[in-house]
Amino acid sequence: QVQLVESGGGLVQAGGSLRLSCAASGRTSSTVAMGWFRQVPGKEREFVAGITWSLITTYAASVKGRFTISRDNAKNTVYLQMNSLKPEDTAVYYCAAAKRPYSSSAYINQADVGSWGQGTQVTVSS
Repeated sequence: QVQLVESGGGLVQAGGSLRLSCAASGRTSSTVAMGWFRQVPGKEREFVAGITWSLITTYAASVKGRFTISRDNAKNTVYLQMNSLKPEDTAVYYCAAAKRPYSSSAYINQADVGSWGQGTQVTVSS
């Protein structure tokens, strides 16, 4: 199983930027799709961005053009660069690793998540 540790959350003003990091460990961490989800109280956790082992990416419509997901397989780390942040981006952000390796799809369904990080709070003030 892949273990995930996130960092980089915090408080930022609208229009600002943050970068989240997710350090992965485990035998298959470099071969599975990785992604970011977010959740606000009272709402379901939602997919934000994903990246395959071969660096194919996909984004939720609400963040496309503002967020960039990347990964460094040598460091077993996935990043989420968040620019032009809006108050509606405020949420707890979770890193996720897919169950199955070598997927060609960067979208990760929650049912296909094998491991979750502990979550990191991102707060965007208006």
